[in-house]
Amino acid sequence: MSTYGTVVSMALRTKHQWWGVVLDAPNAPELAHFYARLLGWRVFGREDGWATVAPSEDAGYNLAFQSEPNYVRPVWPSEPGKPLMMMHLDIEVDGLDEAVAYAVECGAELAPHQPQENVRVLLDPAGHPFCLYRD
Repeated sequence: MSTYGTVVSMALRTKHQWWGVVLDAPNAPELAHFYARLLGWRVFGREDGWATVAPSEDAGYNLAFQSEPNYVRPVWPSEPGKPLMMMHLDIEVDGLDEAVAYAVECGAELAPHQPQENVRVLLDPAGHPFCLYRD
């Protein structure tokens, strides 16, 4: 139990710390290959309707993809009555223009609305927004 910020019980514990984020997609392996190329990672754990990318097998974190037959591409920025983005990825880069050009070469699309000067919003091939930014 916890009471507003005070943890009373023990946090989740495992011998190996491994966490990840899973994105739904119309085709999980295709989207996994896009992100593997974009991030310079490798595809691991590819199964029917599922694929995982990580920098290495023992990285401790991953980005996974699940094929969803009823997947509907989100709309960004949001519009009333249209599928909403549920989350987005933020990826820090050294050179914004170069990173955007590379992401587009990998298959991303530059979003028409760009809300900040030091951030570029792109859409992956399944329409998930992600941001490239310089801190």
